[in-house]
Formats: sequence, structure tokens, C-alpha cells
Amino acid sequence: MARRPPEDGRLSAARYAAEHALPPEMRSDDDEPVDRGQAGADERAMAVEIAVQQAMRRGDFENLPGAGKPLAGLDGVRDPNWWIRRKIEREHLTGLGPPALTLRTEDAQLDDRLDRLHTEHQVREVLEDFNKRVREARLQLLGGPPVLTSPRDVDGQVAAWRERASARRAARERAAAAERAREEAELAAMTWRERRRAKRQRRA
Repeated sequence: MARRPPEDGRLSAARYAAEHALPPEMRSDDDEPVDRGQAGADERAMAVEIAVQQAMRRGDFENLPGAGKPLAGLDGVRDPNWWIRRKIEREHLTGLGPPALTLRTEDAQLDDRLDRLHTEHQVREVLEDFNKRVREARLQLLGGPPVLTSPRDVDGQVAAWRERASARRAARERAAAAERAREEAELAAMTWRERRRAKRQRRA
């Protein structure tokens, strides 16, 4: 028998799937005694191992997502609702799950949302609504994970939004000036016929 490879989470999942794919006569629940004529634990393990080895030879375990990378989330604080949070983050779901998770996701995306707004009044409305929901979630005693998200400083956030908006406006003006300079340089390098043709094309 081939030497069994080191234990791996993907192999364990494959063994689990392979065991449940066995014919009914080779499967039995661990809590029930094995009837006479039914495959024993060693035979089931052998069948599962053969299925896993065949899958490895076919290359079913190659180029899997996350191969060669450490498992994410092992260094953090144990979160019993990690799978809910992971699904919300992976699929960008909003409005689902306990407030502790939805508010945490919203807080992480709040700056990008504010940057898409056009007026300080809109920014203040969004921040005040966010703070209101954070305070309400902290006061509710409905169980579930604790709400660790903090309210935002509205005045400080508005000032930061104003600075970012000013920086974006300055960047757009610099880009427009550079584009104009590039166009003028191109025109200067043309003959008068080419310049006249280029100007007609821009007006068209």
C-alpha cells in the first residue's frame, strides 16, 4: 500500500466525500453496530484511501484556490460566526447577518461610500444614520456577537471628506492640464495642414 501523505484539510474533505459516495452496503453510521456481511471500518477506510489516491493521480487536487497559502483567520480572535462574516465579505452581501457583522462590514466600506457623495450635507446624513444604527445595536440585548464597531466623529469625518474631495479635484485639474499640454505639443509638431485637419476632427 502506498504511503499515506501528510494530513491536509483538502484531503480530509476528499475522504469525507469519497466515503459518502460509497455504495450503501459499504457505509454505516458510527453510532450503529456493523451488521454481518457489511464492510468493516478497515475496508471502508481502504476504499476511501483508494478513491483519494485515484483523485490525486487524476490531478483533482491541483491548482485549488488557496493552495500553498496559510489558512486565513487562524491568528485572530476566535469568532463563532466566522463563516457568516466570511460569506458576507466574499459575496459583498448587505443587510444580512447580525448587526455586529453587518456594521463591521459597512464600517470598512464607509470611506469609499462617502467619497462617492457630492455634498457635505449628504456626508453628514450618511454618518448620522450610521452612528444611530451603531448606538441602537449596542443597546439591544438580543444575543449574538457583541457590537465592536464605534460611531464615527461626524465633524472629523466631514473635514477628512472635504480634504479628500479637494485632493481629487486638484488631481483632476492636473490631469486636465497635462492633457491640454500634450494636445498642444502634438499640434505644434504638426504641419499647418495636419493641424487644420485635427481641429476639424475635434469639432466634429
